[in-house]
Amino acid sequence: MVPPLLKILTRKNWAVKDVNRKGGAMVPRPGGPVILAGIILSEISLYFLLPHNSHITKGITALLATTTISFVVGFIDDRKVMGGWFKPLALVVAAIPIIVLGAYEPNLDFPLFGDVKIPALYLGLILILIPITGNTINSIDVMNGIASGFMTIASFSLVLVLFILQNYSVAIMTLPIALTSLAFYKYHKFPARIFPGDSGALTLGAAYGAIAIIGRVEIIAIVALLPAVINSFLFLSSVKRIVEHRQIKRPTVLQDDYTIAATKEPDAPVTLVRLLVAAKPLTEKQIGIAIFKLAIFSGILAIITAIISGAKL
Repeated sequence: MVPPLLKILTRKNWAVKDVNRKGGAMVPRPGGPVILAGIILSEISLYFLLPHNSHITKGITALLATTTISFVVGFIDDRKVMGGWFKPLALVVAAIPIIVLGAYEPNLDFPLFGDVKIPALYLGLILILIPITGNTINSIDVMNGIASGFMTIASFSLVLVLFILQNYSVAIMTLPIALTSLAFYKYHKFPARIFPGDSGALTLGAAYGAIAIIGRVEIIAIVALLPAVINSFLFLSSVKRIVEHRQIKRPTVLQDDYTIAATKEPDAPVTLVRLLVAAKPLTEKQIGIAIFKLAIFSGILAIITAIISGAKL
């Protein structure tokens, strides 16, 4: 579905400048509609193919609702830059279907230590987790292919985790997220032909968070996202407030040879990319490979955690 969308976006002149590319090419955005369509069509197919029980039915319905609301939130921000608090607060609304449909169990499963029953607190955790995963993926969508490639690795890691823990139905429900990310990566990788935009990044991040809740693998799912989580933590701790990325100084600079170096501006935010290029400038492709290596390492940690947890069970 990407080629037809590219024609539509080009005709509407919905494009943004790729500031790190030679010549500053204009790249169509957002790709969120095809990401949402890929997930929705796949999950609806699974709704009819998987065994019908209340957990699966509630899970797929909640996943579809949460993902769709997150897309709408991102699409609004794509078309009109909102304030820094808009996306976190709006994504709280996206988490509500999970609670209303009861697609969760009010226990937090800590690897090695077992379940902790926190019925009231768990509702708050749901309302927090979707904004965290959504904005975490959005914050790492800084260069060609990174968000889609990162989500491909993290989602396939989560599929393996769920299979190891013998949660087969939810593992299959996770495949559309992983495969949609992989399909989109074909057009998003360097040099990108399309950007996901906030609508695409929030859709993928919120869908991942919903699966973590439905599959009761919240802690392990966060382990698989560690590089993106660290990136968000570095950004927030340096900026010290919630603010739109487009409203702050860039943490990196593009050099004459089109390598990317860390900025010397003292009040620019600290990010994962800025740390990666602190020692020496790197090309955009090299930065992407470095982040994917970190994602693979975190995915392996998540899988090892699942194996240990499965052995304990």
